[in-house]
Amino acid sequence: MVTKAIQQKLSDSKSARWTALVIVSVTMMFGYFFTDVMSPLEPLLTAAKENGGLGLGWSSDEYGFFSGAYGYFNVFLFLLFLGGIILDKFGIRFTGIMSTVLMFTGALIKWYAVSHNFEGSIAVPFFGTYHTQVVLAATGFAIYGVGCEIAGITVSKVIVKWFTGHELALAMGLQVALARIGTAGALAYALPFAKTMGGVSASVGLGAALLCAGMIAFIVYCVMDKKEDASAAAVETEPEEGFKFSDLSTLFGNIGFWYVAVLCLMFYAGVFPFLKFATKLMVMKYEVDANIAGLIPAMLPFGTIFLTPFFGSIYDKYGKGATLMLIGSCLLTLVHITFALPLNSWIVAIIAMIVLGVAFGLVPSAMWPSVPRIIPMKLLGTAYALIFYIQNIGLALVPVWIGKVNQSNTQANGVIDYTQTMTIFAAFGAIAIIISLLLILEDKRKGYGLQKPNIKK
Repeated sequence: MVTKAIQQKLSDSKSARWTALVIVSVTMMFGYFFTDVMSPLEPLLTAAKENGGLGLGWSSDEYGFFSGAYGYFNVFLFLLFLGGIILDKFGIRFTGIMSTVLMFTGALIKWYAVSHNFEGSIAVPFFGTYHTQVVLAATGFAIYGVGCEIAGITVSKVIVKWFTGHELALAMGLQVALARIGTAGALAYALPFAKTMGGVSASVGLGAALLCAGMIAFIVYCVMDKKEDASAAAVETEPEEGFKFSDLSTLFGNIGFWYVAVLCLMFYAGVFPFLKFATKLMVMKYEVDANIAGLIPAMLPFGTIFLTPFFGSIYDKYGKGATLMLIGSCLLTLVHITFALPLNSWIVAIIAMIVLGVAFGLVPSAMWPSVPRIIPMKLLGTAYALIFYIQNIGLALVPVWIGKVNQSNTQANGVIDYTQTMTIFAAFGAIAIIISLLLILEDKRKGYGLQKPNIKK
């Protein structure tokens, strides 16, 4: 006879599910730190090599190529999509450990690249010819990107597993908030740390060390995950049907899913690639001192630390998820139009960044919890993987595009005209608005429930 003490899943315990959330969120927080640790270092990376100096002598084109490398293997080798299938087929524990090992391995390669000098150049098909150091660093970043994106979809499925019927949007919002602490820490402190400790490699090495800690944290979570599976088996009389490849037709034929995927592509293409160039934008256009320029872009993730859980809580209690996504897309467009205008006051830059922070809190807090409303649990890993894959197309190619645009718009005195760049980012926001409207109409037609609250009363 099953005792009353175990006739409840471990995830029904509030303390247990929030503990699980904190553990996996720490792993992703360290991951996001490493993802953006090079963004504020662009002034050092593109500074000329001099005796005793910290510059690495990269061009704007090379920096763009490196920044986009995060998604190269995910996009061109379909490794992220494969990771989603692995997640649904082999489970959270196997996939999570695999992904964190990939993250740490890629980080070590990237650290090695920026810690040494290399002679010569390497021709990269379809992209151009770049210094050996740049290509090696990009390779490490690409391997890391595979691990980080697979870890991201794994953590998303972890949260759905533990919080369905509970505070799902709030939990996802808090996970995003902790991830943003990692981003904010990188944007605010990577450049001062590199200058204090002697170069770019110091900040990259710090990020690698944090990733090692994150890998250990996920192993600790795996113990809890095994206990959750055991408790669920004791309660559920009919286990959910497992993943079959034939189920993929259901996913591919879902129009609402594709709207979410394209919205994700457009919205994140207007945020993350922008952040990789934002520090230099503050220096070049708004004449902010290089030593503190990274603090303005850092305001964005710091703002979302509070706003994403807040908006997620609203979604849990009151619904209106599709509406939140529409409002966020409108704000994204407004911000980039502002950056494109000839308004060169640093006060304008700060206000625009605050508004962008609101947008960055609105859309993720509603978008990620909406996916389980559209796609069943057995396909959720593959669904998140496909969305992340499409997102990675933007993360991989947009920085390359922007790097080349900035290179072509660099004036004789070295100052970059960012008007064309910001117009491109504004266009991403405009497309996101259109997709949000289409998603609202599709929700009314299919009854996904995107406008309904998450918490079951």
